[in-house]
Amino acid sequence: MPITLKSPRQIELLRASGQLVRETFELLRDHVRPGVTTAELDAIAEEFIRSRGAEPVYKGYVPPSRRGWSKIPPFPGSICVSINDVICHGIPSKKDRLRQGDIIGIDIGLRLNGWIGDACETFAVGEVDDQTQHLLTTARNCLELGIAQAHAGKTLGDIGAAIQHHAETNGFSVVREYTGHGLGRNLHEEPTILHYGEPGTGRKLIAGMVFTIEPMINAGKADTRLERDGWTVRTADGKRSAQFEHTLAISQDGPILLTG
Repeated sequence: MPITLKSPRQIELLRASGQLVRETFELLRDHVRPGVTTAELDAIAEEFIRSRGAEPVYKGYVPPSRRGWSKIPPFPGSICVSINDVICHGIPSKKDRLRQGDIIGIDIGLRLNGWIGDACETFAVGEVDDQTQHLLTTARNCLELGIAQAHAGKTLGDIGAAIQHHAETNGFSVVREYTGHGLGRNLHEEPTILHYGEPGTGRKLIAGMVFTIEPMINAGKADTRLERDGWTVRTADGKRSAQFEHTLAISQDGPILLTG
């Protein structure tokens, strides 16, 4: 599939969307505490996004038809909220109340002036144990190491290999089924970004590419389990998972973080 390269002007529009995503995270950060429900976080995010003239891109989203996805109902929330062993696509709920020691991945996607912003961050709810903190630190470092490989002339395999090596060196695993992706006016565009692989393989990176890097790092095995709601993805072994995501653009001078 062809990749739609973005012009400098389009990248600036994507940066504006990405910065609104970042502002939404900063707002939510103060609300991630014991006793808060994921539905409350969802409402806070949606109100803020709409107040800035944007719209939550996940709300009502219907994924592309592919194996296992064709009968999924539209996503009901404005953000994805993934607690503890939920890897991704957790649905906000009045029943899911945060507890001391939890971790919660919050994935925010929005459209501003026709352009998409998309990022994810995993928050600790109060103090967490040492193993969980190690998972969070490793997952964040995986993202940073992937971004460090995102230079014109490198390959997608260089990104995936750096992430995989760091995760596995620290005793964790990388989810295979769920990937990063290109974006622009659409939430999902080419290329697909794997978070594992071999150096020097895959598509070569060129200026004008815009995509997300969003490794999902599991404390146990990489195997996943899809819930009956058609959205919520959990670790198959019940161990915790953490995710961090940025959207970036490739330039001749290195990666440009659009959601940083």
